[in-house]
Amino acid sequence: MNHSPRTKRYLLAAAVCSTALAVCLTIPRVGSGAAAQKAATPEPGAGTESLLDGFRHVEVASISDAAEQILGRKMYMSHRMQSIFPAKFAGYAVTVLLRKDEGNKDPNALAGMMAAIDGGAKDSVYVMTVEDGADIAGMGGLMGTTMYWRGYVGAVVDGGVRDIAQLRRIGFPVYALGPVPSTSVGHYKFGGANISLVCDGVQVQPGDIVAADADGVVVVPRAKAEEILSLAQQMDFKEHSMYPFIEKYRSLEEAVRKFGRI
Repeated sequence: MNHSPRTKRYLLAAAVCSTALAVCLTIPRVGSGAAAQKAATPEPGAGTESLLDGFRHVEVASISDAAEQILGRKMYMSHRMQSIFPAKFAGYAVTVLLRKDEGNKDPNALAGMMAAIDGGAKDSVYVMTVEDGADIAGMGGLMGTTMYWRGYVGAVVDGGVRDIAQLRRIGFPVYALGPVPSTSVGHYKFGGANISLVCDGVQVQPGDIVAADADGVVVVPRAKAEEILSLAQQMDFKEHSMYPFIEKYRSLEEAVRKFGRI
């Protein structure tokens, strides 16, 4: 059958389109497959907000008891760790170590500490150990103001703290060994960030959960956080149920027999 030139052009165009469609249907959809895989994989930190929210609604004493039962060791800091004002918080540890280096003239001696603070994310707790630093301010107003505006929930310093007025003004909670007017500049150097360290006798790993309230500070290893939170919530429920029972029956022994905790 003979076709006109125009008809031949139409037939050629149709054939090309059909071939292109067939090729497209047989090529794997790499882009959409990757997107689907990404959507199916939980983002890092998924569910962490609800976990922190759980710890923020449980008393630190219950967390401490639960951690000791599950881990077989104490995870609370000593009475030396004092809050500069009443506060309650829970967040993920960003750890920093300062090493003693008396008389150093290095202008970058503490550069790593500043970088660690600037690198901290929302819901972080700054955990610092200052070697032999009870009378050295490991942090002050400038550091606290930076943490506050970066979304840190608090700081725990095995050392001193200064610029209390500024920290109270912005409402940034800090637990430390006490207020001192001294500086670490010229006396200390950066010893590492996001490393395992001991803060007031308790081992802290970066990413561990640190919780604090009026009773003190406790550290929860991240790998056991869900288990410890579950037990702490049970303990909290029992204790808060015991208060009205004791008010009614005026007997601690009866309350302990009924609820099984003291």
